[in-house]
Amino acid sequence: MPTFESTPRFLKDLKRLDSQSLDRFKQVVLEQFVPDVDAGTFRKSLRVKQMQGTPKGQVVYEMTWAYDGRATFQYGEEIKDGVPHVIWRRVGTHSALNMAPGKGTGRFNG
Repeated sequence: MPTFESTPRFLKDLKRLDSQSLDRFKQVVLEQFVPDVDAGTFRKSLRVKQMQGTPKGQVVYEMTWAYDGRATFQYGEEIKDGVPHVIWRRVGTHSALNMAPGKGTGRFNG
């Protein structure tokens, strides 16, 4: 199982989710995202894509956890040898993350 950390902005975003969205996000992370990180490949339904326009040297990804739900993350240095370390950056709706539904990879906004 990967190790995780969250940015302050992610924690702020998380508090803004309604209870149904929060439950859905947690469910997708535990039942789909974690197994896929462990396997080293993501299922198509999560639509994990590298974001465009990230600060130089940073590789940030977005993933879909609901029709109008997105989260951004990046990989950090391993805390445990051989175990991926995920840093959650943002979570919310398309509009909260400045992403247009159905328009593919969003532009970087944190």
